Amino acid sequence: MSSGGRKSERTGIDATQAPAPASAAGAASALPAGVAPAIGATSTQAPDDDADDLVFKALANGTRRRMLDVLKEAPRTTGDLCDHFPDLDRTTVLQHLRVLERAELVIGRKVGRERHLTLAPVPIKRIHDRWIGEYARAAVSLLDDLSR
Repeated sequence: MSSGGRKSERTGIDATQAPAPASAAGAASALPAGVAPAIGATSTQAPDDDADDLVFKALANGTRRRMLDVLKEAPRTTGDLCDHFPDLDRTTVLQHLRVLERAELVIGRKVGRERHLTLAPVPIKRIHDRWIGEYARAAVSLLDDLSR
């Protein structure tokens, strides 16, 4: 071994010469431009991005979108919603509801023995304003420029 250091058998790196590991907070900023941090590294994502990710995940499933359509018509109890989806067992409906509630697309409120479910449209409006509206404006502007 050179310089009397201890080499790791797995990596062959001299532990006495190895740099100290970067902290999780500094790991993302020490990366070269264009390189994404490793999974589990501290993210520079805004909290709104995390909320948007939950909404996109919830909306990515057709069954959950159909559940939102049913709740758009009128608030329902969990039992009513299960009746609208006879091909799904109650556990599956509840799992889908949990995803919708985590994304704050559905608000559940316990009334006695029943759970009343209401559509919460604010996250969808936020997605529309942030993503769809912004990109639609850019597309209209591009088409307008092309027509000149």
